[in-house]
Amino acid sequence: MRQSHSAQLNQRGNVHFSRGFYTEAYQCYAKALEADRQSGDPRALVATLGNLGNICAVSGKRRQAQEYYQEVLELQKTVGDNRGISATLANLGNLHVDAGEWERGRAYYLEALDRLELFEDDAAKAVLLSDLGLVAKETRHFEQAMNYYSESIALMRRVANHAGEADVFKMMARMYLVWERYDDAIACAQTSLAIAERLRDELRMGGAWYVMADCHKAVGCEEREAQFLHRVVCVDQKYELPKLEENTRRLDALRARLQNGVSAGTREGAS
Repeated sequence: MRQSHSAQLNQRGNVHFSRGFYTEAYQCYAKALEADRQSGDPRALVATLGNLGNICAVSGKRRQAQEYYQEVLELQKTVGDNRGISATLANLGNLHVDAGEWERGRAYYLEALDRLELFEDDAAKAVLLSDLGLVAKETRHFEQAMNYYSESIALMRRVANHAGEADVFKMMARMYLVWERYDDAIACAQTSLAIAERLRDELRMGGAWYVMADCHKAVGCEEREAQFLHRVVCVDQKYELPKLEENTRRLDALRARLQNGVSAGTREGAS
């Protein structure tokens, strides 16, 4: 069956989005929205408005993103799309969490979780539980965060989402790091790394190494910190990641401190 003009524009926008060309993606979605407004097709409107909400969210245009998501929500409620409603509520929660509005984000996540009880979707539930774990961690409710993360990991394993499992273990490692339970933080980061290595996922390996570097920094082991940070910088360079410059400066400063320590120790030994 031939695609509609709106579907073609959305598909083109999705390609731009995946490549990081957000302006071009937005232009495609905006044109698709014009076509959908004329046709009055509610399903097409939901898809296009959702894409516009996503592109605005990643571009830092929170107010516009919220307006698009709210319109999507009203359309989904009209047709009784509980699965879609849950996803949109989660998107609204993400908007508030990204702005540090933890309680508002939590409220949307919990409402999305309530909707999930109307149908079975363990994959979506696993993600929502990890989102709630993040909120609990950021508000320093560590026991609650640990429970959310543990339940999320169990569901990730049930649906064989190994990449998601690695992500949640990394989130747990960050939680334990803030909690100052350093052995637990390192253990979770190592588990995340082991899963990423099995998947041959270098980006997730880099994320785990970064947490490992932070863990060793927290316990004052700068040599190990430098070793892990070097691996992170290699991944940053290979994939041209945005934190390359920042991580390189941190690594250079760390190596300079270590070198100065070695030089000072050598001089003391000589004297």
